[in-house]
Amino acid sequence: MIAEILCIGTEILIGDIVNTNATYISKRLSEYGFDVLYHSVCGDNKVRLEETLKHAFKRADLVVTTGGLGPTYDDITTELCAKALGLGLHKDENVEKQLYSYFEKTGRKMTENNLKQAMVPDTSTVLMNDFGTAPGIAVEKDGKVLVMLPGPPREMKPMLENQVIPYLSKYTDHVLVSSNVNIIGMGESSVEEKLYDLMTKSKNPTLAPYVNEGEVRVRVTARGKNEVEARKLISKTVEEVKTVLGRVVYDVDSPSVEHSLVKLLSEKKKTIATCESCTGGLVSASITAVPGSSEVFGFGVCTYANEAKMRLVGVKADTLEKYGAVSEQTAMEMAEGVRKLSGADIALSLTGIAGPGGSSDEKPVGLVYLGVSVGDKLYAKRMLLGQHATRDREYIRKLAVKNALMTAIDEVMEL
Repeated sequence: MIAEILCIGTEILIGDIVNTNATYISKRLSEYGFDVLYHSVCGDNKVRLEETLKHAFKRADLVVTTGGLGPTYDDITTELCAKALGLGLHKDENVEKQLYSYFEKTGRKMTENNLKQAMVPDTSTVLMNDFGTAPGIAVEKDGKVLVMLPGPPREMKPMLENQVIPYLSKYTDHVLVSSNVNIIGMGESSVEEKLYDLMTKSKNPTLAPYVNEGEVRVRVTARGKNEVEARKLISKTVEEVKTVLGRVVYDVDSPSVEHSLVKLLSEKKKTIATCESCTGGLVSASITAVPGSSEVFGFGVCTYANEAKMRLVGVKADTLEKYGAVSEQTAMEMAEGVRKLSGADIALSLTGIAGPGGSSDEKPVGLVYLGVSVGDKLYAKRMLLGQHATRDREYIRKLAVKNALMTAIDEVMEL
């Protein structure tokens, strides 16, 4: 079935809230084999909503709406959806009872306008709301299926999971399952070039690369009668992708590179320490944002000033004078110093020019040195992260962090 998600509310259009509902519903419907081809957003306006609904029913078999089911005058979704399908409205006694019960339990007085929520389209299936007052509604007419859900995510999500997905299961005979191959160190165009033959020849699973803030992910999606069948198809293709791309792949289905690093350090019972200048503690913050990171991370310093580099991690004054704070030599001394100070198995350091000022022809904005100290190994990487005009200070720092974490994963793999 072709599906359209229609999110209703002027607050979305004017930017007061972020439309997370469409993302969540799309993901879940896609997993159950529905082809979500359209997303729409409409304000609380009768004329525009009526027009939007007409378009939706012309091009989709399943229309899922969120929002506009409340008790106030501008909550018009139920009324207009019923009109679009040529259905009347009637009072549902079960909803009315639940409304009275809800307000009694919460110790609040129910106003007369709340009873508006008990009015539902004829021939519809009512989806009871355990987390609020607005019921959901599912209705079928002339080969079309309409599902109306409340707008607040805490009400919408359980209703979708517990009632809507079981209700819609009769309309699909397959599932779609996806895995994401996580990549750092290769751009989207290069990934596509290397995987072009595999992407164009493979029909099930399908492959698609996309960019996600300093990294690339290749989504591998398979269609099967059930999840087990789809997973078997995916696993073979994922291994092919990893073989073709090599070391730039850091994990599969990882929430982030820092999650993968912490997991790997934990498995190998190794620890890591950091010394940061231009990134101001972002590497430490990324690692410690992961649950369980206390097992692998106990030490990080932010040596923004040269004096701090010398006093805390032992960078030599001669090194700073001869090569400068942004140099291969300083990065290595920072990494070596913090490893010895902390006793960690691996130490990372970052020093560079994130901009917008402080640069020169020899040391442009975006020049970052990554220092690595592991056992007897000590080296520094020179990274130019500011070549594109769109890369501002924040983005350069994020790229530096991701590259540092990816390098740490490579080093842990070799331990």
